[in-house]
Amino acid sequence: MFELFSDPYLLLTLSIVGFIAGFIDAIAGGGGLLTVPVLLSSGLPPHIALGTNKLAACFSSFTASVTFYRKKLFNPLFWIMAAIATAFGALVGTIIVNFVSAELINKLLPIIILLCALYTLCSQSALNESANLPKTNAILKIKQSIQGFVLGFYDGFAGPGTGTFWTVSSLALYKMNILLSSGLSRSMNFISNFTSLLTFIYFGQVNFLLGLAMGVFMIVGSWLGAHSAIRYGSRFIRPIFITVVIIMAIKLAYQAWF
Repeated sequence: MFELFSDPYLLLTLSIVGFIAGFIDAIAGGGGLLTVPVLLSSGLPPHIALGTNKLAACFSSFTASVTFYRKKLFNPLFWIMAAIATAFGALVGTIIVNFVSAELINKLLPIIILLCALYTLCSQSALNESANLPKTNAILKIKQSIQGFVLGFYDGFAGPGTGTFWTVSSLALYKMNILLSSGLSRSMNFISNFTSLLTFIYFGQVNFLLGLAMGVFMIVGSWLGAHSAIRYGSRFIRPIFITVVIIMAIKLAYQAWF
């Protein structure tokens, strides 16, 4: 339980990785691809590593979502259907992952993420600097509900790249610019992280000491990443986003297929 205090190297590793993951996650998503392997290397069993990662990720996603909200880049009331569906999907996904192997998803994940990178590379809406939300209608609520449940379920079941999927799917579904899509992504990611965390806690699969230690440094990285994204806009986010998702796809493909 107290291995963190007896191992300065582990503390340093958690600090550095947490900061970098928080920074990247606030801009492009995918921070879990850094934090989960580190937690596994600390000796945690896989399910406890996932639960502990959710605790740390809550710090990062909450910090980023509050930052985007304060800059008026996220409207909670407008996205209420997505929020409810995300929480429900995350609950279902986290319960199921405790009983089902994610091997097939691990093999498909690199392909899906690479397609996301290609879409973003070719998407003209990512360069659109307008800050308009889509029109409110019945179809919008259906889109929000389906998107929220699917991505919430995925985050609870597997997790890596959820923020990336939120950003890319929002670009496609709502034709919003990448800055607004990032604000939505960070906020929905926090909802699914928090719901999933509560479920992992129920199953007793969270190491609070390691999760809190990493989470503190993720707050700093996330704050810096979110402010950098907001200050420099879409032309700053887009190249980092594409770079991160391509690296993410290659890393996951290597792990799953080789």
